[in-house]
Amino acid sequence: MKDSLPFKRIEFKQGLFLTITPIGDHAKIYEIDASEAEEFGEAAVQILESKRYDFEFSDKGFEIICRGDIVKSLKHKNPSRGIIAPGNYVGTLELIIKSEEENIKCYLEILATKFDADDDFDISYRKNYRSMIEDITEKCTELLMQSNSPVNQYFEPDFTKDNKTIYQKFSFVKSVIDSNEFEESLLRIFSAPKTNWVSKEEKVDIRSLKRVTNSNLKEILRGTNRIPLPKSHRLSIHTKLESLPAKINSYKQESSLDNPENRFIKHALQEYLQFCKNCSSVFENDSKDEKEANFLANKIEGYLNHSFFKEISRPTTLKLNSPTLQRKSGYRQILKSWLMFDLASKLTWTGGQEDVYEAGKRDIATLYEYWLFFVLYDLFRKQFNLTELSHKGEPYTDLFEKTKNGLNLIIKSGRHTALKGDTVIKNRGLSFKFSFNRTFSGYKDSFPKAGSWTTSMRPDYTLSIWPKELKEAKAEVEEQIVHIHFDAKYKVNHFKVKTNSKKKKLAEEEEFEELNKIKKQERAGVFKNADLLKMHAYKDAIRRTGGAYILYPGNTNKKFKGFHELIPGLGAFSVNPKNVKEDKANLLVFIEKVIDNLVNRASQRENIASKTYEITKGGKTESLNETMPEYINEKKLIPDETYVLVGYYNPPKNGFSQIEWIEKEKLYNFRIENKQSGIKLGFKESSAKYLLLHTKGENSSNNLWEIVSDGPQIHSRKTMIKNGYKNPSQDYYLVLKIKKVDITLFGNKKWKFKSLENFRDNRQSPYPFTTTLTELMQPKISKE
Repeated sequence: MKDSLPFKRIEFKQGLFLTITPIGDHAKIYEIDASEAEEFGEAAVQILESKRYDFEFSDKGFEIICRGDIVKSLKHKNPSRGIIAPGNYVGTLELIIKSEEENIKCYLEILATKFDADDDFDISYRKNYRSMIEDITEKCTELLMQSNSPVNQYFEPDFTKDNKTIYQKFSFVKSVIDSNEFEESLLRIFSAPKTNWVSKEEKVDIRSLKRVTNSNLKEILRGTNRIPLPKSHRLSIHTKLESLPAKINSYKQESSLDNPENRFIKHALQEYLQFCKNCSSVFENDSKDEKEANFLANKIEGYLNHSFFKEISRPTTLKLNSPTLQRKSGYRQILKSWLMFDLASKLTWTGGQEDVYEAGKRDIATLYEYWLFFVLYDLFRKQFNLTELSHKGEPYTDLFEKTKNGLNLIIKSGRHTALKGDTVIKNRGLSFKFSFNRTFSGYKDSFPKAGSWTTSMRPDYTLSIWPKELKEAKAEVEEQIVHIHFDAKYKVNHFKVKTNSKKKKLAEEEEFEELNKIKKQERAGVFKNADLLKMHAYKDAIRRTGGAYILYPGNTNKKFKGFHELIPGLGAFSVNPKNVKEDKANLLVFIEKVIDNLVNRASQRENIASKTYEITKGGKTESLNETMPEYINEKKLIPDETYVLVGYYNPPKNGFSQIEWIEKEKLYNFRIENKQSGIKLGFKESSAKYLLLHTKGENSSNNLWEIVSDGPQIHSRKTMIKNGYKNPSQDYYLVLKIKKVDITLFGNKKWKFKSLENFRDNRQSPYPFTTTLTELMQPKISKE
């Protein structure tokens, strides 16, 4: 990396100069020479994004006019002084140096700093920016080459169109032909070209002729410029020839570079050159765009001036099916670049035109967001068989649409694009949906549909997963869908969260100091944990979110899991253009672990989801504020899930009191269901926690017992008699073990059991039935 300057003084004319000084240790200022600036299409004076710089004019009559709020001058005190704060802006910044008499243009290059951990800003800005453009171009052209893409449409680049569109196309093309791979391919061709053997005709001395052909015999007989033969020569004696031509035509084999394959290489370079010249002609004079186009054109002209092309003629046909073009190293890459160029020069991208290339800037933060879309698109499409595409709610067959300017890439920030598909993983059929910029709306009474509990939210990327048997909307309602969110955070280059890796709490004093530090930063407008808190917001606000994760160009991965499983969770993953293969592999490992958790039918998440649906499917519940125990058998008492058996006991008869037997033996018996009066044993009956007893003539009762046995037991008539039950009429009974409840725990209530929903009148009134504690405790049922 080049050395930084303590300050930079830019002179515009004699007596007028602008001094720029970095603020703080991390702000740097650099200067590159004119040739390097021209090569990379950059301004010579370069500063860093997200840093601050003082500026001051030597003449107080001048001030800086700049787009946005990047430049903040001391308007009232001294407009010739101020601060340049580029924030997240990256690219060539145009400054208008203005006075009452004149305007002067000045350019600063704002370098990206986030991608490279070694602070090598040249690589961070040039290589990684370029690699992202190359990746997007390659992915787009690859998709266009697919059989179901509309490549049969014919488009020509229209250089009368808006300059933004032309520069955007130029950027695509530049990423194809201004790369190391392209240059290395040409050098391989120059060093090991395809050659053909050709026969070359030349005049040679007849005495050097070694082999005589039929045409040579004709020349011997009829050729001009003849020399006499001595009469003693054999030819003169036997053939009566008196003379021979001094020179005669001969043919020899020579290697030649003028073949269809090499003609194609020359033709491709000539097409590239013409495209760059056409672009240069429509760009603003002396602009960064024009300089980039001219530099690339000069570079291509340098290739064409190589001695390799001197004897190569113009092609008459293009043999694209040539084995050399398709297989030979160097030729294969140039053929690929030509096919990509042909498509890239006809490709437009409305989203990129508005968000990435506007007004000479290189918005790397937005480009990083788009680049990540293609990284995740490629990852998820192959992994989960995503085949159905939709954009803004409408079905699409491809990521492109036909427009008057060519084939437009439909991806645009703020517009929802989704891919859906189904696959079977570990014997479980799942549906997957990968969304870009999906909005989860927040509005009143939207539950249980998809959306947010609070305000509307729009994560950059969302992977939604649900059982294949369900439609997406039904999976939302039944809590069977899981959303995993990812947000592109280019501005984060180091992800640090104060935590303890040894599974112990932070010391109280350390925690106190850390939270105080964060609070002070927030008051000062510096939100250190803002990105992590955004992930918390996604997880907590967007319904059925299983995890929310930051994707950033760093070098560290962090994951925080909920409960004992991978999801729900939060975290951050490094996805850096310079390590994209390794970072994609790490992200894929994580996604595979998430899927393993989702296909696990016994996971905690699966159980929680099912419980949530069962609890909420009935809508809003009535309030219950009556006196009752908090716990039963050391478990939280949930009224809706606590069942109460309502049973009848017979009044005293023939000297036997059933209630006295119940109170003495702590047992209660039901008839087995062989008559209408028996109990139908189901889940509610077998899991009941309380027993409310009543007898003939009662309208209400407070005779409440707790069931202490694990469900009913079967007792025979013999066992019943042994336990003191007189004259049992049935062969078998269902018997519960019970204990008396302290009625004060329920506020000394009495319950009007005849008002319960399952109570049956008249002769069926003794029949046992179940209710919930919630229904039993309602004011209309219970009374003091």
